[in-house]
Amino acid sequence: MIRGEIRKNKDEKELPSSFPETGKEEGFSCDISSGSTSDGNNEKKDEFSGAFLVGIQDHDTPESAVKEYVEELSELVKTLGVEVKGSLVAPLHAINPKFYIGSGKLEEIKSQAKNLKCDMLVFDCPLGPSQQRNIEKFCKMQVYDRQEVILDIFASRAATREAVIQVELARNRYYLPRLAGAWSHLSRQQGGAIGSRGAGEKQIEYDRRMVKRKIASLEEELALVRKQRTTQRKSRMRGDVANCAIIGYTNAGKSSLLNALTGADVLAENKLFATLDPTTRRLVLPDKTEVLLTDTVGFVRKLPHSLVEAFKSTLEEAVIADFLLLVLDASSPHVESHWETTLSVLEELKAADKKMLVVFNKCDLQPDRVVMTRLRNVAPEGVFVSAKTREGFDLLHTRLASCCGTGSHLMSLRLPPSAGEYISLLYSKCNLLSQEYDEEGYFCAKAYIPASLKEKFEKYGKSPKK
Repeated sequence: MIRGEIRKNKDEKELPSSFPETGKEEGFSCDISSGSTSDGNNEKKDEFSGAFLVGIQDHDTPESAVKEYVEELSELVKTLGVEVKGSLVAPLHAINPKFYIGSGKLEEIKSQAKNLKCDMLVFDCPLGPSQQRNIEKFCKMQVYDRQEVILDIFASRAATREAVIQVELARNRYYLPRLAGAWSHLSRQQGGAIGSRGAGEKQIEYDRRMVKRKIASLEEELALVRKQRTTQRKSRMRGDVANCAIIGYTNAGKSSLLNALTGADVLAENKLFATLDPTTRRLVLPDKTEVLLTDTVGFVRKLPHSLVEAFKSTLEEAVIADFLLLVLDASSPHVESHWETTLSVLEELKAADKKMLVVFNKCDLQPDRVVMTRLRNVAPEGVFVSAKTREGFDLLHTRLASCCGTGSHLMSLRLPPSAGEYISLLYSKCNLLSQEYDEEGYFCAKAYIPASLKEKFEKYGKSPKK
């Protein structure tokens, strides 16, 4: 863990091993790695005995929204394996350059956190590097902001090469401005003329140079991975099959829905950010329409811009898709705000104008009929399903087929004996309703033809009048 290494060196005044995967440089001491190990949560759990959360309420944020933000922050911290022992909402009239909040309120936070035996403060706002250090010195405990918590969760979830690179790049960018102060204990240990640089200042220069070098290396490696992903996308886009990106708030059940629809085995767990890597599976609908479904990384409120930028190649799945499948958790009391957050991220990606199918998942976990009625009024075109019980899947299949162009077309066909390739296509790709051979040996059939194949069959028939 980056900050853990920095603080250990600062407290114990030891110089650890060289920067990972970038060679060695004398005196370099800050080990910044992706932290993407399966035991990432346990490591954090062992490191802290308890966390105290600090919500921020400014003039523009209602109390109910602040409470919702703190509840979500609590879930994020618990995802790291750290016990949340208490919380407090600090009113903010103006940002304090030194502590972000007022010193009096910070003293109150420090007292409550100490009484609860907490050794970790988590602020639900972006803290500047100097503010973070000042609060740590004042409270004598480690301080995190929401962005760092999310970065650590991503680091513990990353499994594939692309995800590891993206997370590591975001973490390096986040910690680069926070290197100052890591070696302040060395800054005045060396005498000399005015203007000479102390050991601490030289050490920071080493650290910054190596981190910048690491960032450049990661950017080059990520560019190669993105090139490979672009090639894969082009092969998908060349086909006649529609592409659909499954998007939504984290833990809304996107992976579970993909698994239920396609029989895939994508990791689906009841935890935040279980999926970081896009996974594409082919779905053949009952009318034989085919669609490629791509599961994407979940969204969250106040998603760090560094992560949005680092995961741009992953999030671009939503941009290049033919249409979007927006999954919302019907059982969540915050489903409407989750919807707004998802749309805001899509706005940032310039994908908000995409054709979108809204799906409310986990309907089996929402017993309140009043809530369900309200959601149906808010989204009259929405589809209500349960990935667990498969409730609502028939309607979902119909809506998906409709989104794949104009859906399937009912056609009466008469194919000559020489059109064996088309007859085979009818059996494999179309929904065949009736079939027979006439006296001349022609194959006569009535079938639902996918929109992508309609043009091929038009010369052998026409859509019958309904």
